This record gives sequence, structure tokens and C-alpha cells, in this order.
Amino acid sequence: MEFSIHSLFFLFIFSLFPSQYCAQVYNITPSKPLTQGQTLVSPGQVFELGFFNPKNTANKYVGLWHKSIFPRKVVWVANRENPLAVTDKLASLRIGSNGNLELVDGKQTSVWSTNISNSSSALVLDNGNFVVKNVMGADLWESFNNSGDSLLPSMLLGFDSDSGKRNFLTSWKSEDDPSTGIFLVGLSAQTPSQMFIWVNRSTPHWRSGPWNKAQFIGIPNMDSQYQNPNILDDQKQGTRYFSYSLESLGETNASYIVISSEGILSTWLSESGKNWSLDGDRPKNPCDNYGACGLFGVCKASESPICKCLKGFKPKSNEEWSKRNWTGGCVRQTNLFCERHTNKSVSSKGLDGFLKVERLKVPDFHEYLPSLAQDKYEDCKIQCLSNCSCLAYAFVNNIGCLVWSKDLIDILEFPSAGEDLYVRLAHSELDEGKPIKLIVILTAIGLMSILVSIVFSMHRWRAIQKRHIKLTTRSLESTDGFNITNKLGQGGFGPVYKGMLPEGKEIAVKRLSSSSGQGVEEFKNEMLLFSNLQHKNLVRIMGCCVKEDEKLLVYEFMPNKSLDTFLYGQTKRAVLDWATRFNIIQGVARGLLYLHHDSYVKVIHRDLKPSNILLDEKMNPKISDFGLARIVEGTQSLENTQKVVGTRGYMSPEYALRGIFSEKSDVYSFGVLVLEIISNKKNTSFYLYDQQLGLLAYAWNLWNEDRGLNLVDEVLGDSYSSSEVLKCMHIGLLCVQDNAVDRPTIADIALMLSSDIDASITIIEGR
Repeated sequence: MEFSIHSLFFLFIFSLFPSQYCAQVYNITPSKPLTQGQTLVSPGQVFELGFFNPKNTANKYVGLWHKSIFPRKVVWVANRENPLAVTDKLASLRIGSNGNLELVDGKQTSVWSTNISNSSSALVLDNGNFVVKNVMGADLWESFNNSGDSLLPSMLLGFDSDSGKRNFLTSWKSEDDPSTGIFLVGLSAQTPSQMFIWVNRSTPHWRSGPWNKAQFIGIPNMDSQYQNPNILDDQKQGTRYFSYSLESLGETNASYIVISSEGILSTWLSESGKNWSLDGDRPKNPCDNYGACGLFGVCKASESPICKCLKGFKPKSNEEWSKRNWTGGCVRQTNLFCERHTNKSVSSKGLDGFLKVERLKVPDFHEYLPSLAQDKYEDCKIQCLSNCSCLAYAFVNNIGCLVWSKDLIDILEFPSAGEDLYVRLAHSELDEGKPIKLIVILTAIGLMSILVSIVFSMHRWRAIQKRHIKLTTRSLESTDGFNITNKLGQGGFGPVYKGMLPEGKEIAVKRLSSSSGQGVEEFKNEMLLFSNLQHKNLVRIMGCCVKEDEKLLVYEFMPNKSLDTFLYGQTKRAVLDWATRFNIIQGVARGLLYLHHDSYVKVIHRDLKPSNILLDEKMNPKISDFGLARIVEGTQSLENTQKVVGTRGYMSPEYALRGIFSEKSDVYSFGVLVLEIISNKKNTSFYLYDQQLGLLAYAWNLWNEDRGLNLVDEVLGDSYSSSEVLKCMHIGLLCVQDNAVDRPTIADIALMLSSDIDASITIIEGR
């Protein structure tokens, strides 16, 4: 009896150990069940399956998670609808006498099973798939076909229309309750397909926009949030599945996509194999919510109010819109020609027309016209115009012609990117367009004159036009009509395209419009500044254009694009050796020194970040994007009483909270930039697995513990100068101090970077 009591005591103590101290097994067989105190581990020690108890509950489940990455996220649960009691110590996962894998409680009652027979083993693969095999080694059942709330690389999300089988993601009921929640993620049956989040299996909560063979067009920058996404569409087999892979990220990386109990679809990435960082999520803002502005309404998150009606439409209820209830949508102001004639086959050419609305997530309920040529926009227009039921059309790269015959809903206007939608309007609602002209300026003085002329008077422009080179839009066809293949990148105020002038000079064209976050004032601001700023670490402007809602800026071409494409692009990351990174830090500092001290006016950039640092052919840095910059006098600090603009994670505390900015605001942004260059980690998405620490706090902790070199990007190995890294890290940390007066000036920083003087001494003496 004494032996029995001691045995039970030690069994109880053993059951309290965390999973990493549990006995590991590599398969389940009829003679070898998985009991509590054991975990089933994949061959490469990547995934682990075992019993777990969510916090704040008395329930126990069998689940699957990445073995060594924290915080631990359970990506699949067996008995999510039938929990075990946490006090049940005798439950086990076994292969029964009939060959069925089942979870039994302490009374040997089955609470979950695979409902198959003749299985001989169960094991976890290194891709996270939990499989049951027969004696011949064939798969009889797999967790990848019985998904939960998470999608792993190579797992399929979609449907088989012939068999009726559908693979969905279903949210947990709450953070601590794995039972089925109200949110469901899957693909639509439309062609091309869209990804949806539904509430209660049928009500749309969010949608991705159509698939264009490379990405969902309603998710800007999708290629940075999903790795190698793909839709496998086999019309003969009746199958359509979405999947993604990590082939380009290397073997040490891991990822999963999860739908939360609050309806947020997020992508998580572990680049170090030790902790998770958020790589993107949807919905992000109120405009992402399905149908936020109702029928014929357009949602733009950066404006207040966020909803407006399409041109030619008005609110269905002004009273409701005044209360910021936009779900009633908008109604047409002038009936179409087609609506005044019952003969649906009548051509309305010349009587109805189309309004071009730019940079949109196109509406729901599209219809695909595969019979039309993939490269003929005019055929799409003619087809829609000749059909009175057609309310809008879009010609999308890599898709072709999409038309809409139902009322337009769930239209979102992006700050940049997006698609052009052509909305059918009565002829009286349309404006006559005129060609856009691009001005290439020969001198800074000429640029100033043309800017004033364009903004205030076209007549004055004509009076001095002989002093400048004029190019029509046709001469910019080297961008192929702003074709996606010529797109260099995406800035906060618009996409940038590569082009070529008639004489063969390569250029970069930034395209802005009314749908861009950068308005006329910011555009004028950037031109005024650039015309008077000349420095080797600033991007040089070559021209400008303003025509109605269209605004273009022409820059010198930078062949290596922006710094963020190297820092966060897995294939280019290794190019940034330490010498290159140190040169970039020094160059940015010199550019800021010019802006703050050496130019004829003091300029505060206000949006310094990796995507605004461009790199020339020799990887020399040049600061770009002056749309948010401000001129200040002397050392004064200014308060922006209208709105705080910039990028989260790079704004100083005094600016983000109180709208106060000075040269020390740029210094703060520079500090964040330096720490990101050293670590290759994004300040906006860094998360330390065992503490609530962001990148800045993490760096401070390492510095205070004399472990500063642990911040260095692992891709550098040992090939860096320890003294230079520590100097840059010290400077970066001093720059991101909460109190602006404690930060060094950019003159202090430039001196420290170009000499061997200790950072702290220089700052104290220089302040």
C-alpha cells in the first residue's frame, strides 16, 4: 500500500511538468497508446502533439503545436467539442481493437475518434500533418483534411464541388475555449475566387477581392504577408484550394494563418525558430468590414467620415448618414438611359457612359467573362456598354474582364495600389476628360515656376512653356500605362513605376491621385522642398505633373529600390553585409544633417523609415518622400493642430501623442531605423516570446545586460565590427529616448559616426 501511494504521488508530480519535460514518442500503435505525460513528436522535432489545458478552464484537450516556438499556439485540436476533465489523469489517445484512432477518458469511454478502421499507426509529420496509416503505410486519415482554426504551409483551404467536401477554418469560441466559434474562413465558388470570413457560416464579415493568379487583389502588399500563395483550381476535378508555402524562407522558418475568436485573420511568422511575430492581419480598420458603406458607397479609412457615395449617387437617407450609419448606402441621382427603356438589348452608346474610379477593392458579386481576350480592355468596355444590365466593369491584370450586374457593395478605396473600376452613369453625370501633360524640369528655378503655374493658372504656364521640355502622357508609355510589371514599389502616397524618357534615361514615376493619402498640399510641399534641396543623400526630382485628380512626380531612377526590400526580403537580406549597413546608417545621417543644418531652410522630414530610404546602384542611401516634411525656423518646435501624420512605430512620443515635432522627431525615427538595420527586425511587428517587449525595449534590455551584440542580425554571422555595431546600437538607443531633450542632435550623431569618439561623451559635450 505504501508503494502504491508513493507511485501515485510521483505520477501526480510528473503530470504537472510542462510538455518539454514529458517523455517523447514518435508514433502511436495498437500496443503503444499516447498517455498523459507523453508527447507525440515529429521526426525532425518540429511539431508536437499532446494533452493541454487552456488557462482559466477546467477542460483538457489533445492538440498540436510547434515544439520549440513560443508563445505556444495550438494549431489543431482533436476533441474541440468534447473536452476531458482536467482532473482525468487516465485519458489516452489509442488505436482500438477495431483499428480506429480514438481518444478515451479515464473510464475508457470514447470522446473523439477518426471513424476509420484497420489503422496500424499514427504519427505527426514535420509539416504539422497528423496522419493515421494502415499496415501498408497508406494514409487513412489526416488532420490537414480536418482543419481547425489554423492553416499551415502546404495545407489546403477550399472545396471539392463533386464530393461536397469543404475545408474551412473555424475560429475558437474564445481564447480559452477551442470549441467552434462564429467565424469561418473559406473560398467562394466565384470565378475567380475570393477568400471570405463569414459570421455564422453565411453572413460576410470580410473578403479578399478576386484572385489574379498571384494574389488577392483586395489585399495590398499581400506578397509580404503570405509566402508563395497559390490557388489550385481544377475545373475538371471540381476542386479549388488555396495554399501557401515557405520555400523561399529557408528551413529554419515557420508560419501559420489563424482566424481568431474575434474574427481577425492573421499571419504569424517565426524567422528565428524561437518566437512568433505578426506578419499581417485582416480586417485592419472599419473599411475592411464587409459592406461598411452600403450599396454604391465607398469606404476610405484615412478620411472622416469614412464613407462617401460614388459620383452620381447620393445617400439613401441623409438622416442616417448624419448619424454615421452608412449601411443604408446610396442611390442613383440620375436614371440611366437603360432604366428609361425596357428593351434590354438596346445599345446605350453615347447616352450612358462610365466613370473611372481608381485604387479600389472592387465590389462583390463580380462576373467573369472568359470569352473576351485577356489583353483587350476595349472589348470589356463594349461588352458592358451594350448590356443594359451591366452596372460596372473592370479590366484586371492577370484576370481579364470582370462585370457587375448586381448593386455594387463592399467598395474600399486604398491609399495606393488597388484597381480601376468603371461605373455606369447617365451621360449628364460624366465629365469630359483632357489629356495629361508631364513636365520635365531643367532647373530648380524652372521647377518652382512651373509648380506655381500649374497650381494657380494654366495661362501663366503657357506663357513660359518654351522654357521647359514638354512630354505628353504618350511619351510616358514606357511605363506601359502604369502596368503592374513596371511597378517598383508602393509608398504611403502611391505606387512608383519604372519608365524611360525618349532620350533613353531611366526614371521613376510616383503616381498620386485623389484616392492617395497625399493631397494637393502635400504634393506642392514635396515639389517646393525638392526644388531647393540638393544633396547626394537625397533623391533628386526631375519633373512633375498636375491634371485634375492625377498627380505625378518624376525622380531619378534608383535601381536597388528601397531599404525595406533588402531588410525584410529573404532573398536579398544577405546582400546587406555590415559594411553596407554601416554605410547606409552614415549616409542617412549625412542626409538628415543637410536637412536640419546645412540647407538654406531647416526641414523636418517626419516620415523617416526603411521604405523611404532608396538605394542607388552602389547601395548608397538617399532619403525620399518629402510629402509630409515641414520647414521650421531656428530651433523652434511646432505643434500640428490639424492631424498627426507619419508611420506608426517611427513617430516620437511627443509627436504621436501631442502633435509636437522638431528636429528631435527625426532623430527618434533615425534611432528606430538604426536598430532595425542592426537587427533586421521590424519595430512594428517585433514580439519577444516570453515578455511583452517591443524591439526598442528589447534592445535596451540587451544593452543594460551587456549583451548588445545579441541584437545583430544572425545572417551576418561573425562578419561585423563589434565596435561599430555597439556604437550604432548606443546611438540608436540614445535617439529613441522618450524625452526629446535627452536625444542627441543629428550633428552629434554625424560626428560620432565619423570618428572614434565615445557616443555618450560626445552627446554630453554637444548638448
